[in-house]
Amino acid sequence: MPKRIIKRFLPHHDKIREHKNLKILGTLLHDPNLLHLNRRSVSGAFAVGLFIAWIPVPFQMLLSAIIAIFVRVNLPISVALVWLTNPLTMPPLFYLAYSVGSWVLGEEPKNIQFEMSMEWLNQSLHTVWQPFLLGSLIFGVVSSVLGTLAVRALWRLKVVQNWNDRKEKRLAKRLQALSNHTGPKT
Repeated sequence: MPKRIIKRFLPHHDKIREHKNLKILGTLLHDPNLLHLNRRSVSGAFAVGLFIAWIPVPFQMLLSAIIAIFVRVNLPISVALVWLTNPLTMPPLFYLAYSVGSWVLGEEPKNIQFEMSMEWLNQSLHTVWQPFLLGSLIFGVVSSVLGTLAVRALWRLKVVQNWNDRKEKRLAKRLQALSNHTGPKT
């Protein structure tokens, strides 16, 4: 069960609440949904984490955590999903966002050599920022919605499967009891 595996790695709620650096958040951390694994909390965490992963801002993890706290969804999952865009995946994903943004705006994508430097930002970002941000926003919204729907659908399927398994076990138990009760006597 993925839920049991994830629960093993989650810190206890009291440990987070009493952490010396997190006390500045006061009662905001007292909401049990911040660490619970339920359908609403996890699907909401997917929405927050996947949306913020596509937004090209520094401190994405912090932004994701703040939003997760205020909308009361699973904090660790929303922060972890931000790592979809990490230093290895960021260039191809952001180029894809730029390409889609250019296509939506009806512009031809420019052939720009990306570099992680302030010089590149000063020289090139002004020519690509509109299609890049539009593409990032599109991918953020789409992945957020699809992630939420996927989690809710998979959660529902698992609940139905567990329900059917329990129903089959109860039926098998009744049949076993009936066969033991009415079986041949020797």
